[in-house]
Amino acid sequence: MNKHFEPSELVGTPVAQVGISRPHESAHLHVSGRAYYTDDIPESEGTLHVALGLSPIPHGRLKSIDIEALRAIPGVVAVLTAADIPGVNDCGPVVHDDPIFAKDTVQYVGQPVFAVVATNRLIARRAAAKASKVLDIEPLEAVLDPREAVSRQSFILPPMHLTRGNPAEAMATAEHRLKGTLSLGGQEQFYLEGQIAYATPADDGGVKIQCSTQHPSEMQLMASHALGVPANRVHVECRRMGGGFGGKESQSGLHVCVVAMAAAKLNRPVKLRLDRDDDFMITGRRHGFEYDYEVGFDATGLIIAADLTMISNCGFSTDLSGPVMTRAICHFDNAYWLPNVAIRGYTAKTNTQSNTAFRGFGGPQGAFAIEAILDRVAGALNLDPVTVRHTNFYGRRQNNVTPYGQVIVDNVIHELTGELLRTSGYWARREAIERFNASSPVLKKGINIGPCKFGISFNLTHLNQAGALVHVYTDGSIIVNHGGTEMGQGLNTKVAQVVAEELGVRFERVRSTATDTQKIANTSATAASTGADLNGKAAQDAARQIRRRLEAFASQIYGGEPEDVVLSGGRVQVNGTNLSFEELVAKAYVSRIQLWSDGFYATPEIHWDRETMSGNPFYYYAYGAAISEVMIDTLTGEWRLVRADVLHDAGRSLNPALDVGQVEGGFVQSMGWVTSEELVWHPKNGKLLTHAPSTYKIPTANDVPAEFTTRLFKNENVKDSIFKSKAVGEPPMLLGFSVWLAVRDAVRAAGGPGSDPVLDAPCTPEAILMAVQSVKKPAAVA
Repeated sequence: MNKHFEPSELVGTPVAQVGISRPHESAHLHVSGRAYYTDDIPESEGTLHVALGLSPIPHGRLKSIDIEALRAIPGVVAVLTAADIPGVNDCGPVVHDDPIFAKDTVQYVGQPVFAVVATNRLIARRAAAKASKVLDIEPLEAVLDPREAVSRQSFILPPMHLTRGNPAEAMATAEHRLKGTLSLGGQEQFYLEGQIAYATPADDGGVKIQCSTQHPSEMQLMASHALGVPANRVHVECRRMGGGFGGKESQSGLHVCVVAMAAAKLNRPVKLRLDRDDDFMITGRRHGFEYDYEVGFDATGLIIAADLTMISNCGFSTDLSGPVMTRAICHFDNAYWLPNVAIRGYTAKTNTQSNTAFRGFGGPQGAFAIEAILDRVAGALNLDPVTVRHTNFYGRRQNNVTPYGQVIVDNVIHELTGELLRTSGYWARREAIERFNASSPVLKKGINIGPCKFGISFNLTHLNQAGALVHVYTDGSIIVNHGGTEMGQGLNTKVAQVVAEELGVRFERVRSTATDTQKIANTSATAASTGADLNGKAAQDAARQIRRRLEAFASQIYGGEPEDVVLSGGRVQVNGTNLSFEELVAKAYVSRIQLWSDGFYATPEIHWDRETMSGNPFYYYAYGAAISEVMIDTLTGEWRLVRADVLHDAGRSLNPALDVGQVEGGFVQSMGWVTSEELVWHPKNGKLLTHAPSTYKIPTANDVPAEFTTRLFKNENVKDSIFKSKAVGEPPMLLGFSVWLAVRDAVRAAGGPGSDPVLDAPCTPEAILMAVQSVKKPAAVA
């Protein structure tokens, strides 16, 4: 008996390892402070520290750098510039337009121009802070506003277009029409652990990099290109991150390249950890969007035609702006049938930080537009917003084809929203709120619903693949390694549950190890909500191969057929013989049976033509809805979330506790984005003014309502996903829109029937106060 295994394993009781709630595999380490993050790795003797020298202006011609003045500072070991890069001066993930160090031109306030390597971090930072004194930059005109960029034809990529039906003709004949503009701000990832990388020289010109990244393979390639060496000389490892949210998918690359170059040049370990202000100033965030739209509809609120122009603020380089806009276009429909639609997407180039991936990857920006439009339609017709949304939902057997041509075969939005309306008591609360508002001249309540249909898969088809390794040791303990990264979402826990289920052992036998490019090669980023889908399937493939070998071996030595062998509860039952899992493993080892295996998975049935903007880009859809109730003060613009009810479709959940946590986290993060998280750049010098917790407000525990009910919708995936589960990382980002919509409902109540609030997002108290003034104007319905 192995004392490390649960006693219940020894009695052979079948115990399911998936579909049950269990704690995050590192929860005990997180709460005790014993979880190792990159900054906790013990520094090797002689470790040097790096800080980045940043451009003080948004656009200019770089004439010179006074490197000698920096080198003369005591403690400074080296100063690196673009001229010191042995390979390629680029860390762009798709298009090679993102320099590691500015060479001839600086393009935003905060762009790295040089790196100071010093004996300690404080010296490096103090030297780097002299950037404004040592840089000679000739100022050039800067473009800071995305609408201005479009007027100047300043684009990152060619415009994108998607059209279905005849929207112009349908619009002209529609009974009612509305036009409008809308602005949706960006969002800072605000991960708890900032950007950090630690590089150590290795044999034969190689380098080992430990870093906080969602994409180790891309970091490996970026570093190899910067060093001018093959990828096999670069080893990248990531055990866990203190949050990522997309901000560590591509933008960890610059920091990885800098430490790799410094370590290779100086043959010493080198570490770079940004402080919060520099992290804000250097890295990009969620793309802010501008919208121009026109919608035609009938007296019931049914959308006849929609015309939409979306402008994304990309910043100075491409980064991931292409797929972000593509996903925005593919999510404008959200949960609604749009028979005639024209969508144009413009990727505006501005002299600001290069914006990047963020939870939802453009999907929320697309869905936000249709939710705002439908809310205006409901107000213009004096109909309840729930009724108008229900009128426009995709049908079950007809009106179920998206504008990009994918047939929806898993639609549960009708059942899901119906259940949520019942359990939340929506209609009774709507009546109560109307009575409250009629008797309350200053405080106004609002309630609204935010539905969700979110496509799951990477836009770029070839990224939908994953690999894994499973090792069974002779004592029956198990290791699993896969290409996904753990950033607190519980991916390692879910993958370990999958392996335990496949091998018929308890979860405690399985341990997940650090993501490592020397174990799993050519991995995709842990993004697009595909972490458990891809890596879970790959690990299942590997574990299943081992199980089949053990079944064949057991039947060989004990008789019977392999398919009759049962591995369950840590026991093996075969032809009347009952033995422990570790006993079978030990016998298999002596008989030279392979006890490890690699696994691979590629998502089937998906394809995408980016020229025609059509295809099946998503393997399936995740659905959800939230109902939020708010109260606003019409004299100050202050607001409070009174109650939130959330129902989300996670399919046959692998781990309900983890999934509920992801749904709640996504809802709150989304709520922060559309209410309090305001980004402000100085209109003249281009500096980001909201670059610290003191000026940028994310939600806190105090913003979560006392009544917050989150449940998982009983459903199972119609597709062959991992144990019929559904992804849950990004879809909940649409649910927080219900808070913004509820605020809009409360503002509308301040103006009475027919009010049409002018309210952008985020709806800060200032914005709410101005919106209250705007409701004095009647809605403009053609």
